[in-house]
Amino acid sequence: MGILKKVSMWVLALPLVGCTTVPTSMHDTRLEHYSPKITANDFDYNPYDTPIAQCYIDELKSAPEISGATLIEDGLSAFVIRSAFARMATKTIDLQTYIYSNDFTSRVLIAELKNAADRGVKVRILLDDYGTKSDIVDVMLLNQHPNIEVKVFNTVSNRSKLLYYPQFLTDFNRLNSRMHNKLFIVDNVAYITGGRNVGSNYFYPETASNFSDTDVLFLGDMTRYATNSFNEYWNHHLSIPASVFPKAKSKRALRKLEKSFAELEERSTEDVRRYNTIINLAKREFKHKKLDFSWGHGKFLADPPQKVEMTMAEKESYRGDIVKALQHLWDKTKNSVYMSAAYFVPGQGGLEHMLHEENSGVHLTIVTNSLSSTNAPTVYAKWEKYRKKLIESGAEVYEFMESAENLRGKEHDRERKQSSFSVLHSKTMVFDDDISWIGSFNLDPRSAYYNTENVAIFESRDFAEKLRNMIIQDTKTSWRVSLDKNGKPVWTGKRTGDEKVRTYHHDPDTSIFRRIWKTICNLVPEKFV
Repeated sequence: MGILKKVSMWVLALPLVGCTTVPTSMHDTRLEHYSPKITANDFDYNPYDTPIAQCYIDELKSAPEISGATLIEDGLSAFVIRSAFARMATKTIDLQTYIYSNDFTSRVLIAELKNAADRGVKVRILLDDYGTKSDIVDVMLLNQHPNIEVKVFNTVSNRSKLLYYPQFLTDFNRLNSRMHNKLFIVDNVAYITGGRNVGSNYFYPETASNFSDTDVLFLGDMTRYATNSFNEYWNHHLSIPASVFPKAKSKRALRKLEKSFAELEERSTEDVRRYNTIINLAKREFKHKKLDFSWGHGKFLADPPQKVEMTMAEKESYRGDIVKALQHLWDKTKNSVYMSAAYFVPGQGGLEHMLHEENSGVHLTIVTNSLSSTNAPTVYAKWEKYRKKLIESGAEVYEFMESAENLRGKEHDRERKQSSFSVLHSKTMVFDDDISWIGSFNLDPRSAYYNTENVAIFESRDFAEKLRNMIIQDTKTSWRVSLDKNGKPVWTGKRTGDEKVRTYHHDPDTSIFRRIWKTICNLVPEKFV
């Protein structure tokens, strides 16, 4: 076929390609007859009367506005706890996520949500369009269930593969921003937040690329603020009902998904039995108060969904509650800050603040990704710009080993084997061994200016000690970065099982091609990383 004929056919097909569109706002006339399945009446209950709250009712009523927090250090535990709480739910479940991967682990989790809905639990699921590729994910099909409602945030109008990305050129400011928030809320009294999205590489350590991450399960007063934030996003005009997406309306696809759930149980009877045993054990541990809760007071903070719609100038001057809270915590810190930061690009202002703190006696311990472990070499290229000055100021700097066995959870008999490629994905900090910070917020320009994020700030010395020790544990599977007499970086450390201390004068475990690619990535303006 001649090139002119090919071009002609492509041009003639464009009108047909453009037919597959969805609204980008609830103001669209195609949604004027939309009627929500789950309403405020479904939340007209006392969360403290639910079975989940009743297990810890004495602690929850021991002081005003008190909450409990327990670390979820590894992926398998993170998945088990989500499944266990889905089974314990009696009223409502809210799930908000940036990425939903259409893989085995994700399907098992949505099967738990469907089972909860079959019992009468009202389930709301809010997905970011860019992060989930909502046209293909099975979770959209659950919208057909009478007790489940799915929405997609910040949609791309034309769903054609051919025109999907070109739309970013005409609406870049909005579509470049992402709903990066992560929440799993049960019965409006317990919620999980942290860095994990929904996908096997966030939960299952044997995947080809495994994210080493951190979540926290909160119980009590802080949950109502998390629910309020979820409601703000859920009711925003950029949250579009899944019912308008062709994928979500396929009854045949739903029947196929339900059949796959049934076939899994029949085909893997022994595996399902073991899985149910583990979930039931987690439920018993919670009910018998075996989870390691620390009690204290905290705040839940989130960017408003309107951040997505700001102009470029407004975004680059934006200082929301999260950034203000972070600045306040730095200002009142007197002794130490421990941080585990997957993507660390503090900016010139942030660097100057950290250098001032270090010079004033506030010691910094920083764990971030190495070039070999990062899944974002562009971010790493920008991090290098700040690393030398931080080390010169006296900060301890560590870079995560991409192939190291992660030692987290050993003290709880939950040691996990890491895959051959491990990525640090945590976003945690501890200030003065007293106040903990955990959530979806990365210390980089994208989190500060473009994406929407959420964090939990928790004041409890007991919990802060646990989180600090976890960060220290991560330093043991990281390279310590120092400077030689010429001011060049030197990486020193021991791999798991290796008694010999290794020293490198270039990025460990990287090829010359990856180092060249990092140099090329440095050409990208910092504000776009």
